[in-house]
Amino acid sequence: QAQLEESGGGLVQAGGSLRLSCVASERIFSGFYMGWFRQAPGKEREFVAGIGWRGGTTYSSDSEKGRFTISKDNAKSTMYLQMNSLKPEDTAVYYCAASWKVTTDENDYAFWGQGTQVTVSS
Repeated sequence: QAQLEESGGGLVQAGGSLRLSCVASERIFSGFYMGWFRQAPGKEREFVAGIGWRGGTTYSSDSEKGRFTISKDNAKSTMYLQMNSLKPEDTAVYYCAASWKVTTDENDYAFWGQGTQVTVSS
């Protein structure tokens, strides 16, 4: 019954790839701005990438390096985060979230998934 549900995390060697998925209810998926956040051990939660209902995207500085790509499948009400060339510093819990508006501020996100662990081994 979770309104947002992440999956796809796991253990991967440095240089490897993972694709995270976030399945949302149709109501949330179509009516809110969707984003990915991550929180590494001992660090603040940070914005990774976001995508609007028309497909417009926003990336963090790390994501803008080209290693991460956000996308969505409207028919499946599913958002994705493709992560390539993973580094140990990418290790974090990754969260799917939905906001009332286009924003990178976690305080503006009203709905959150439970998170999926990504661990990158050196």
